[in-house]
Amino acid sequence: MAEDSGSQPAALVVEDDEHIGHLLKFMLERAGYAVTLATDGRAAQAHIESQPAPAVALLDVMLPFMDGLGLLALLRKQAGWESVPVIMLTAKAQERDIARALAAGANDYIVKPFKPEELLARLRRFDPPRA
Repeated sequence: MAEDSGSQPAALVVEDDEHIGHLLKFMLERAGYAVTLATDGRAAQAHIESQPAPAVALLDVMLPFMDGLGLLALLRKQAGWESVPVIMLTAKAQERDIARALAAGANDYIVKPFKPEELLARLRRFDPPRA
């Protein structure tokens, strides 16, 4: 997994809800991550195809232009991104949705509304910030 050139591990957050996106960015930056926020599937796709892999990615499932599962499939095929830990963060709470995301290669699945401390604890399992 690549990190950005600084000492902070990078995180990609893909979330179309402006308030949730800003909350996630704030939380992750306070936890020591350098955060890139994409607000739709097209912006996330461009980032995945052109940037080095982050330490972790958080993907919403329901997004404009390309959904989170499509992004997950793209991410898993992208050179350098294959082993990036991915947490799906979504309002879709049906067992079949969770099973589908995990089968597609997600490392974890958190249902909105999420508990901030639980999200951070799950993130720490993958790549704790060194800051």
